[in-house]
Amino acid sequence: MSKFNSQITMLFIVLALVCAFVPAFSIEEAEANLLWKTCLVKITPKCALDIIAAVFENGTMHDPCYNDLVKEGKVCHDTLIKYIADKPMLIAHETEYLKKSDDLWKHCVSISKSA
Repeated sequence: MSKFNSQITMLFIVLALVCAFVPAFSIEEAEANLLWKTCLVKITPKCALDIIAAVFENGTMHDPCYNDLVKEGKVCHDTLIKYIADKPMLIAHETEYLKKSDDLWKHCVSISKSA
């Protein structure tokens, strides 16, 4: 239970950091707010943590999250990962993270199509 609580806490911290920097990106603020409201309701907190772990920490995703990621949509997925990868402490490896993100997307699409 403690691990789950720490994962939820980490998710909210990541989301707060990402939301704090939304105006700094090329997407206009109103569009970014709509994107956040649209994207965040399509995926469970557990799957969001799995996706973040898979892209940024060499973690693994669980089967139900493949479909959640595809339902979230490519634009949402790319935008959220790009926001996180652009942070100063991660930007040195941004290219690696974006490639992992694309590979994850392709894998999830292939799994969801075969299901």
